Amino acid sequence: MSDTQTPEIEDSLFEAPPIAEQERMVEAVLFASADPVTIAELNARMPHGCDAGEALVHLQKRYEGRGVHVIKTGNAYAMRTAGDLSFLMQKETVETRKLSRAAIETLAIIAYHQPVTRAEIEEIRGVSVSRGTVDQLLEMEWIRFGRRKMTPGRPVTFVVTPDFLDQFGLESARDLPGLKELRSAGLLENRPPPSLSDALDEEREDSDENQTELFEE
Repeated sequence: MSDTQTPEIEDSLFEAPPIAEQERMVEAVLFASADPVTIAELNARMPHGCDAGEALVHLQKRYEGRGVHVIKTGNAYAMRTAGDLSFLMQKETVETRKLSRAAIETLAIIAYHQPVTRAEIEEIRGVSVSRGTVDQLLEMEWIRFGRRKMTPGRPVTFVVTPDFLDQFGLESARDLPGLKELRSAGLLENRPPPSLSDALDEEREDSDENQTELFEE
């Protein structure tokens, strides 16, 4: 047998499993994972030749209308209880730390205006932001440091994390609720500071496209 025939033989040894089997593999990984899993991570776990993206499409369709859904959060996927059945889980939820008004407002500003610097947060709120407020949000892993802004002093920016998106069932920051929804959910007082109210009412622009030249990695 010549050497030129060897690759064809090796390729035949790595034939991808049927798509139904790939779907089962993806289901098993998502079910066992406490954190959302990306397509790249799924492909790395699965046998050679598998297409986790295609398997996810089939899996999502199979779970439509079921008690558990396969959802996208950020650039990753997870299995979560259907929203209309969340009341069944109330007894199993863990007690969470109550955020202060300052922390809620700071988090809202970061979510709606990311990437945003501390000075910009203070300008919108109209008051200074304490280190403890930012440290609490960092500790909860709801925000993280973003790119440095290419302005004097090159200040760091803050952005929300995939954990924040997963906590509130969001695919991306574009799915954030409006000011009225925030008030009705008790996340803002009926009369927030005027500067914050105006900032949240403004239409968000795509910072990555319009301000790329202001930041560095």
